[in-house]
Amino acid sequence: MKKLTALLISGILVACSGDAPESAQKATDKAEVKPAIERAVSPVTYPQTKKGDVVDTYFGTEIADPYRWLEDDRSLETGEWVKTQNKVTFGYLEKIPYRQELKERLENLWNYEKVGAPFKEGKYTYFRKNDGLQNQFVIYRQLDGGEPEVFLDPNTFSEDGTTSLATLSFSKDGSKAAYAISEGGSDWRKIIIIDTETKAVLEEPLVDVKFSGISWKGNEGFYYSSYDKPDGSELSAKTDQHKLYYHKLGEPQSKDQVVFGGTEEQKRRYVFGGVTEDDRYLLISGATSTSGNDLYIKDLTKPDSPLVTILDNFNSDTSLLDNVGSKLYLVTNLDSPNQRVVTVDASNPSVENWKDFIPETKNVLRVSSGGGYIFANYMVDAISKVYQYDYEGNKVREIELPGVGTATAMSGKREETTLYYSFTNYKTPGTIYSYDPAKGESTVYRKSGAKFNPDDYESKQVFYASKDGTKVPMIITYKKGTQLNGKNPTILYGYGGFNISLQPRFSIANAVWLEKGGIYAVANLRGGGEYGKEWHKAGTQMQKQNVFDDFIAAAEYLIAEKYTSSDYLAIRGGSNGGLLVGAVMTQRPDLIKVALPAVGVLDMLRYHTFTAGAGWAYDYGTSEQSQEMFEYLKAYSPVHNVKEGVAYPATLVTTGDHDDRVVPAHSFKFAAELQAKQAGDAPTLIRIETKAGHGAGTPVSKIVEQYADIFGFTLYNMGYESLPN
Repeated sequence: MKKLTALLISGILVACSGDAPESAQKATDKAEVKPAIERAVSPVTYPQTKKGDVVDTYFGTEIADPYRWLEDDRSLETGEWVKTQNKVTFGYLEKIPYRQELKERLENLWNYEKVGAPFKEGKYTYFRKNDGLQNQFVIYRQLDGGEPEVFLDPNTFSEDGTTSLATLSFSKDGSKAAYAISEGGSDWRKIIIIDTETKAVLEEPLVDVKFSGISWKGNEGFYYSSYDKPDGSELSAKTDQHKLYYHKLGEPQSKDQVVFGGTEEQKRRYVFGGVTEDDRYLLISGATSTSGNDLYIKDLTKPDSPLVTILDNFNSDTSLLDNVGSKLYLVTNLDSPNQRVVTVDASNPSVENWKDFIPETKNVLRVSSGGGYIFANYMVDAISKVYQYDYEGNKVREIELPGVGTATAMSGKREETTLYYSFTNYKTPGTIYSYDPAKGESTVYRKSGAKFNPDDYESKQVFYASKDGTKVPMIITYKKGTQLNGKNPTILYGYGGFNISLQPRFSIANAVWLEKGGIYAVANLRGGGEYGKEWHKAGTQMQKQNVFDDFIAAAEYLIAEKYTSSDYLAIRGGSNGGLLVGAVMTQRPDLIKVALPAVGVLDMLRYHTFTAGAGWAYDYGTSEQSQEMFEYLKAYSPVHNVKEGVAYPATLVTTGDHDDRVVPAHSFKFAAELQAKQAGDAPTLIRIETKAGHGAGTPVSKIVEQYADIFGFTLYNMGYESLPN
């Protein structure tokens, strides 16, 4: 099952935590570079956004919501508002003199062949490849010694490249495959089933599938998850009851069996099912939020076997790593905030029978398996350290990594003799290594073709003190020789939520930022998972302000150490990170020059009323929970803390009109508040990508355009009239 549960739950988080635009170029002393405050400013004329008279009452307190009408994503009025806002925004962006130059440089650096690690299914070896600027990666396959052929080309799914491949799963013998597609970036999927030899579609697609894996039982069917179609807009209406289904090939979807969920006794917001590699067991995980799950097991070798409870509460995150016969290997943070691996027999799998296999340590553990071994990947101050174990619990070796950075999980089928992993950091393009688990030898399998020399750059980790004295790590990357004179344009990126860890990873877009002399800083804030469950909890609910304080302290550190100054500092984050940016820019508008909140959770009083938002309450709490929680949320909710008479930094809000995870109404309402109340001359704009969602599957062409606009807006509002060489 390869930790299917944990992987899927991470995919439904308010995520967008990975690739963010990076630090901008270094300010030089050249005459053409002038501080933004010296440039004549032409104030933007914003479209008029009407105000309604909606008022909500929370514990006796009335809260006006004048832009409630923007929540209706199906109304013509909202559609017109989007068009007029985009007209103003793109009119502004088109005047940036080096916008096209940035786009061309991004395209040039992006344009190299990218190939993923191979994997074996049936008689074929499959791999992903992108020739350079293809909107979507293509799936290829080949026989041993044969020539590669195209198996699936998502670039043919739609003319504009906005339909993407979301999931691909093969039957036990590799003769059939099921793949899910996302249209326009939506989390709603269609599942298409094909014969792998002929590539012929075998039956009508499954529709209305959301937050789902595809886990085959043998060759005749698979498990998947979804919600009932919601009332109202499928892009914003609440989805609250997830169900696990079994689809038998050849049967219509209407006959698919509900395996778990669908009753009040089993009501769960997230339900996932996965079959073990030997086809012996089905593991089912249920959750009411993005943290904590119950867990059940079913013996598939016995007809009508009952579900057996492993855990019957939501007090831990627990999932199956692997099994050997009836011996289960579970990964859990129950009584172990940094995670451990335990073993138990499937016949009696309750907690009292668990035995430690890899005990908890002071560092956070991530685990994978393949080639007959188990791999313990530890985060040591957000940096990877990997150990190999056999299935008896003996430590075989520490795996020598190529440097300081992030190693992806080594995983594969048990019989594989070669495994693959990639290694990267903020200045090193990802390199794929093949690994011989018997000998412990790593060999370069495919080096990145990125035209970027890491030797020209420096990436260093620092630790700074937050407001309450907590030490927080941050990695700062910049061109060697950069003078710390306080004039270096810098983008500070953060996330700080949902137990998600920001480990060093190379970004093509960031490379453009760095090569222009910019500084890119990533702070590992509380609320993330870098130091385990306690670090996560320290940034949740009534402690959420810790996350914002950590980010503010990171900015103050960069300024104090002369990496940058408030005139050259931008902050960026996406999703939960968009909330971070929105909260910090409204609490400390004086601290920064540019704010870049992307697909943000910005209305904290109503976030739980949209799509699967109620599942985020573990991290946030809700306005209905208690008066104390309501007051706490109201005190930092970005939409509710834009004040009259305040000069806010230059702001470019970004979102997608098909984002059904963090609905665009958050961004719409925040932008409307900023435009109505901005007291300064800095622009407060919103860029709304059409036929785009929360981020996954976005075509390369759109990504390039987005980064050109984000970088251009940032530099232009820092005073750059032209790009430095």
